[in-house]
Amino acid sequence: MNLVFDMIIIMACLGGLWVGASWLVKSSVSIARKIGISELVIGLTVISMGTSAPEFAVTILSAFKGHANISVGNVVGSNIFNLGFILGGVAMVQPIITSITIVKRDGSVLIFTTFLLLLIFLDLHLSFWEGVLLMSLLICYILHLFYYREPISEKVTAGTFNWYQPLKLFIGLAAILLSSHFLVDSASSLARTFGISEWVIGVTIVAMGTSTPELVTSLVAVLRGHYGLSAGNLIGSDIFNLLGVLGVAGALQSLTVSPEAYGSLFLLCAMVVTVVIMMRTGWKVSRVEGGILVCIGMARWIMDFTR
Repeated sequence: MNLVFDMIIIMACLGGLWVGASWLVKSSVSIARKIGISELVIGLTVISMGTSAPEFAVTILSAFKGHANISVGNVVGSNIFNLGFILGGVAMVQPIITSITIVKRDGSVLIFTTFLLLLIFLDLHLSFWEGVLLMSLLICYILHLFYYREPISEKVTAGTFNWYQPLKLFIGLAAILLSSHFLVDSASSLARTFGISEWVIGVTIVAMGTSTPELVTSLVAVLRGHYGLSAGNLIGSDIFNLLGVLGVAGALQSLTVSPEAYGSLFLLCAMVVTVVIMMRTGWKVSRVEGGILVCIGMARWIMDFTR
């Protein structure tokens, strides 16, 4: 009975995360455009942070509840899921056109932050000062985006600004926080029921659920021809997950993970380098390359559940 109840709660929470993130992103973009923030900055900051809101909520709540493996595993798993299943899957539907800016600037930042995370977790511990370092790097990155902002031809569909947009933003945020609270508890209970480690649950099931907003945003963007927004959203979300989400979590609560984290961290580093190389070759991610990324993601899930 508890198993069925946990499954129902998890499915309901995933729906809550999707709806909450959708409202949060749309209202945030409308507000940002109302106050005159450029389209490029909206795509790389507001949308990326908005679609990462579920990861942020789940990671912070997990840290405070003492589930460090779910906390960190959610971020690592979400980034692998973003680059494998989402970027790869979207590219299989429609090849993603990239640009020199996304590859050289944002791709380089993602590679650096991913290898920095691997270095930080060599001792399987994220300390207060390491969390502060990650947050500081995120602030520097955002300031760089604002200072060196450039015009972009793509338009982000967000509708006109209405008086109720701020209300939708807070309702969306509340839905994310509430769903995240119950998702963490049910995921932990499910792991204990099946004898699966919290790291595996966090890096797979929870990560897939919190990555739903990125999947929807990227797929809709590429189908509407907004290739830069699709790739930029995933790269920006991954950077925010590593620097912002884990940075805040580490600064609020020191985290220690199990040795299982090594395998996923090394895979994430390899996948990040592979994705950036793919984006550079021909300045696009082709359908074949997308299929390769999806296969890597599927192989990682199989290894996680069978080891």
